[in-house]
Amino acid sequence: GKMTLMIYCAAFLLDLILGDPQHWPHPVRWIGSTISYVQNIIRGICRSDRALYIGGAILWCIVVGLTWLVTWALLSGLSSLNIWLGRLAELWLAYTILAGRCLSDAAMDVYRALDSDSLDESRRQLSYIVGRDTSQLSKPQITRAVVETVAENTVDGVIAPLFYLFIGGVPLAMAYKAINTLDSMVGYKNEKYRAIGCVSARIDDLANLIPARLSWLLLAGAAALMQLNTHKALRIGWRDRYQHKSPNCAWPEATVAGALGIRLGGPNTYFGELVEKPWIGDELREINQEDIKLTIRLMLLASLIALILFSAMFEVCDYLYV
Repeated sequence: GKMTLMIYCAAFLLDLILGDPQHWPHPVRWIGSTISYVQNIIRGICRSDRALYIGGAILWCIVVGLTWLVTWALLSGLSSLNIWLGRLAELWLAYTILAGRCLSDAAMDVYRALDSDSLDESRRQLSYIVGRDTSQLSKPQITRAVVETVAENTVDGVIAPLFYLFIGGVPLAMAYKAINTLDSMVGYKNEKYRAIGCVSARIDDLANLIPARLSWLLLAGAAALMQLNTHKALRIGWRDRYQHKSPNCAWPEATVAGALGIRLGGPNTYFGELVEKPWIGDELREINQEDIKLTIRLMLLASLIALILFSAMFEVCDYLYV
């Protein structure tokens, strides 16, 4: 119990200090390669929409099942060789599952480009982290996109991985990462992915259901610590929680919008077509690039509150089961 808790907290700190260095091996990249490989085989076999839909379910089972199994087998195998080897592997894997620092760095790259008034560079940096077309975006639109991305990824980058780490250990958290990666690779509603990605998209929505709702409270708590508008964070987080095609994304986005007194969402261009999206939040003031820094701080604080909260729950459960 105590040792596991120490490993999770150390992993959290490692992520904050190191982030994800470019050339280090990373399990999510391996998961991504597995998805591409299995997807190609399935597309070769399944021709009709219905077959692709079933193929998509099989793809999901293979990728998520393999991820859990390989992680579990690796940790069990190493632990049986040497307990410290097992713990070291657990620490490394838990650290790779968390993406707070990576997200913060990517957002700061855009912030610095905006700060030096280089629109082209800002658009280029932004294109690495969002799906929308960035080539025509203005300064406020770029800023809004970064704030939305950081808010939304507070859930699948940190809060949800921590949630599953504390519930089912590293194998479950890694399976969550596979669920998330499947959604980001095949979970689109367009012609190419609608059938094969349907199951992946639905289950990702399900996996983020509780973490997204927790993020409403956690981000509002972070807003309180930062002396931002906590009342508005809670009120707008609740009011605009469904102003998004995803059942989860608007929870953290609306909470951040309320805390900062800005408006997020709105129409955007994806793959050359304009997508009308509802606005989230009330525009009490214009958005500006400093909001990127504030959102990063909100994310990091909400993550820290989550870590403390989950650790306390973990200790209580441990105590009750002894």
